[in-house]
Amino acid sequence: MDFILAGFIEAIHLLFGGDGQTWSAVAATLKASTGSMATSLVLGIPLGFVLGYFDFPAKRQARLLVDTALALPTVFIGLVVYAFISNRGPLGEMGLLFTLPGIAIGQTILALPIVIALSATAVESMDRHLRTLLVSLGAGRRQLLFSSLWEVRYGLLAAGLAAYGRVMTEVGISMMVGGNIKWHTRTITTAIALETGKGMFATGIALGLVLIGIAFAVNVCLSFLRKK
Repeated sequence: MDFILAGFIEAIHLLFGGDGQTWSAVAATLKASTGSMATSLVLGIPLGFVLGYFDFPAKRQARLLVDTALALPTVFIGLVVYAFISNRGPLGEMGLLFTLPGIAIGQTILALPIVIALSATAVESMDRHLRTLLVSLGAGRRQLLFSSLWEVRYGLLAAGLAAYGRVMTEVGISMMVGGNIKWHTRTITTAIALETGKGMFATGIALGLVLIGIAFAVNVCLSFLRKK
């Protein structure tokens, strides 16, 4: 137990001492996850609304496809993205391999089915009489859309939180697509795996504390938004 306590003490020194390697991984994680989550929410919420609100011939098949994508392993997504953006892939000329945008692409693929599925579930649980009420009050299509989304806002917040948690804790995509390059594409999770394997227990704990802190901050913000 002594080495665990010593690890925690050293982790505090690394965090508050401004260790460059530690905070570089934090910055890379925030940059990649912010880009991927912004894209996932912009695409996923409208698609989830369509999937949950409207009836169309292939709806059951589309829902099955989205639900299946929820279980995609991160290493498989990393493999597919790597194949597309590597020098021999169709997108190789864009130079996305071993970059943060490349990681963000993979994380978007990971988070998008979560946002779509949970948004669709939230919309499906909405009161079906709301549409009739809004139409009777003279609401247009845009007002109908935004009013419905506002009605299920808590479900959408939960979808975003679940997707963000999955993105922040994934390892396979960041390792395969980003390459775990120090000062460049090394994220919190890949750094934890590497440093712990090297016996640098304190660095792993420091980065783990940052990860917990980010999760706590996100939950506090969501709690504040719910009260508002």
